[in-house]
Amino acid sequence: MQLKLLAETLEDVKQENGEEFWYARDIWKLLGYSSWQKFEPVLGRAMEACSNSGYDPDEQFNRTVKSSEMPNGGKREVSDYKLTRYACYLIAQNGDSKIPEIAFAQTYFAMQTRRQEVLEKRIEEIERLIYRKKLTETEKEFAKIAFEHGVDGKGIAEIRNAGDVALFQKSTRKMKEKLGVRSGKPLADVLHSVILKGKDFATGITTVNTQLKNLKGTQRVRNEHIANNDNVRKTLVDAGIKPEELPPEEDIAKIQSRLNKQKIVEPTQRKHIENQ
Repeated sequence: MQLKLLAETLEDVKQENGEEFWYARDIWKLLGYSSWQKFEPVLGRAMEACSNSGYDPDEQFNRTVKSSEMPNGGKREVSDYKLTRYACYLIAQNGDSKIPEIAFAQTYFAMQTRRQEVLEKRIEEIERLIYRKKLTETEKEFAKIAFEHGVDGKGIAEIRNAGDVALFQKSTRKMKEKLGVRSGKPLADVLHSVILKGKDFATGITTVNTQLKNLKGTQRVRNEHIANNDNVRKTLVDAGIKPEELPPEEDIAKIQSRLNKQKIVEPTQRKHIENQ
C-alpha cells in the first residue's frame, strides 16, 4: 500500500510546462533520504552516468533556484534541479537499493521511461505514415499536371528517376538495390521521414513551377525537377545528411499493418500527431 501511494505521489509532484519534469527537492524525501546533503551524492552519480550514456547532463538535470519556507515564516532561495523522467530513472538507479523507496523507484521509473520510449517510437511511425501518404498525394498531383503539359507516362517515370539521381546521386533502380527494395515496390516505402519530406517538397515545387512557367514537354519539366532536387540535396548535405547514406527504414506497409491490428490510428488523422 505504501508503495502504491509512493507511485501516486511521484505523479502528484510531477510538473508540467510544455514538458514534464520533477523538482529534485520534491522527490528526495519521497525516495527515503533523511536529508538533502545525503541525496546530493546520488545526484552527482546520476549526472555522471548521464554523461557516460552520451546525454548532456545540463539538459536532463536543469539547474534552477527555488524558494524554500523558513521556520520563522520567511523564505530563502535554494539551489534545485528540474529533472526529466530519464534523470529520475538515473537517480533511482544510482541510489541505495536497500532503501525500499529507491528499490521501488528503480522499477517505477524504468517502466515509465520504457513506456515513454514506446510512445515516442509509435508517434515517429505514425508521422512517417503521414509523410509517405502526403508524398503519394503530391506525386499524383504532379503526374496530373505533367500530363496536362504534354508529358506521357514514360516521361513521368523518366522525370522521377532524374529527380532521384539528383537527390541521391544514384538512379531509382540503384537506390532500390542499395536498400534491398524488391522490384515493383516503391523506393519511398523504406525512406527516412526527412527524405520523404524532401522529395515531397521538391515534387511540389516542380508541380507549381510547371504551371507558373507553363513548362511543356518532358525535357523542360525534367530540368525543373532536377534543379529542385539538387536544391533539396544541397540543403540536406549542408546539414550533414547525405540521402544515399541513410539506412533503410522499416517497410511502411508493415508499420501500417501493425498499427491497424493495434487499432492505434489512421494515418490521415493528423490531429493525433499535432496534439501529442
